[in-house]
Amino acid sequence: MPNKTTKGLGRGFDSLLPQDFDSSILVDENERIQKVAVTDITPNIHQPRQHFDKDAIAELADSIKRHGILQPLVITSLEKPGSYMLIAGERRWRAAKLADLSHVPAIVRSAKEIERLEIALIENVQREDLSPLEQAVSIQRLHDQFNVEYDDIAKRLGKAKTTIINIARLLGLSDEARQALVQKKISEGHARSVLAMGSHDRQNELLKLILANGWSVRQAERYAAASKQTDASSQKAKEQVKSVTPETVKISQKLGVPVTLRRMAKGGKIEISFADEVELKRLVTKIAGRS
Repeated sequence: MPNKTTKGLGRGFDSLLPQDFDSSILVDENERIQKVAVTDITPNIHQPRQHFDKDAIAELADSIKRHGILQPLVITSLEKPGSYMLIAGERRWRAAKLADLSHVPAIVRSAKEIERLEIALIENVQREDLSPLEQAVSIQRLHDQFNVEYDDIAKRLGKAKTTIINIARLLGLSDEARQALVQKKISEGHARSVLAMGSHDRQNELLKLILANGWSVRQAERYAAASKQTDASSQKAKEQVKSVTPETVKISQKLGVPVTLRRMAKGGKIEISFADEVELKRLVTKIAGRS
């Protein structure tokens, strides 16, 4: 069998961010596509995605009625002859049923082929040259297409589950934020703060501020936290980010050293800078008084 395990891995940015994860390395355009009865196909009971938007399925069904199914489903044979289990394409399968199609185009994969593709994806995530978004795509494909739970992905990669989930969540970034991350205009830490803003409009609001002001990850985090905490205008959130305020200026003038403010989700910290041990002792004496 030709080596197809790496097909589609490490491609360009656009191909790594498909609108539907059912379109993937599971399908090779040169393979023979079969017509399989809709009723012969059973959904995978281990499919992580349990909720399917009814309106979106209805829209897809209308599209299928007009144009047919453009991307074949991927299935694997069950013990009962002529019966199959879905590997990828449940949205299309559901829409095909809604559109009253009797047969759907499909590629039949053996269990060994699916296992090899799964291993290829695991190896792909482990590559050091992958960007955070490329890692996110591979992780989400393992989860959505191969029904691998995040716990298991984390164990195979030797990472914490929270790390894996945080990487996968990067796919929720707006297009502008994705591009900024790919072009290394922002770091992964910045991207997580942007993601915390929720809607794409609000994400782009923070993204613009980061790029315009050269904000650090900490400043971006403070802005995101302030936006959530106060649920106020962006101007108030910007004020929360400021590390130099009238209050810090007064303290700085009193002590003769730089003083900055770090706001957190609750409260914050006042940071006093000193150049060396001599200056530290002077500050202690000035603040605490002589013992």
